[in-house]
Amino acid sequence: MVTHLVELVGSFIVSVISASGYGGIVMLMAIESACIPLPSEVIMPFSGYLVLVGRFKLGWVAVAGALGCNLGSAVAYYVGALGGRPLAEKYGRYILVSHRDLDRADHWFARWGNSTVFFARLLPVIRTFIALPAGISRMNFLRFNIYTFLGSLPWCFVLAYAGLRLGSRWPVIRDYFHRFDAVIGVAVAAGAAWFIYTHWKNRIPT
Repeated sequence: MVTHLVELVGSFIVSVISASGYGGIVMLMAIESACIPLPSEVIMPFSGYLVLVGRFKLGWVAVAGALGCNLGSAVAYYVGALGGRPLAEKYGRYILVSHRDLDRADHWFARWGNSTVFFARLLPVIRTFIALPAGISRMNFLRFNIYTFLGSLPWCFVLAYAGLRLGSRWPVIRDYFHRFDAVIGVAVAAGAAWFIYTHWKNRIPT
C-alpha cells in the first residue's frame, strides 16, 4: 500500500514537470515547502534528468526549485504569523508548550533565526516545517526569505545534479534519502518523548 502510494506520488510529480516545465518545478517545490510532504527527493532529481536529455538548464532548475521553496515557505510563515503567539498560548497546553518555551523560541529566532532557517533548509523533513516557527516568532520576513532562498538553492542544485549524473537511474536518490528521513524520524520521536517527559508539569494551564 505504501509503495503504491509512493509510486503514485512519483508519477504525479513526473507528469507535472513533464507538462509544465520550470513552472511545474516551482509549483511542486512550493507545495513541498508549505508543510505538505511532497518529496523534493523526487522533484529535483527528475528535473536533473531532464537537464541530461536537453530539456532544462541545471542552473535554472536549481533557481526554480529555490523560488518554489520561497513561495511555499511564505505561505507557512504567514500561517504561523497570523495565528502567532496568542494562538500558540491558547492551544499550547494541548501539546505541552509552556510560556517559557514560547519565550525561548522568540529569543532563539531573534538571535539565531538566520542560521536556523538557512541550515534547516538543508535537512530532510525539518526543511518542510521550519517556516511555521519562524512565522510564530515573527522573524523579519525579508531576512526569512533571503535565508530560505540561500539554504534552498544548494539543496535543489545538489539533488538536480545527482539526477543529472545518474541519468535514467535518478529514482535511486529517493531511496537513499529516505534512509535519512528514517534517521531523522527516530530523532524527532526521541525528542518528542523527552519533550513530553520534561514539559508535562510546565504546560500552559487551562
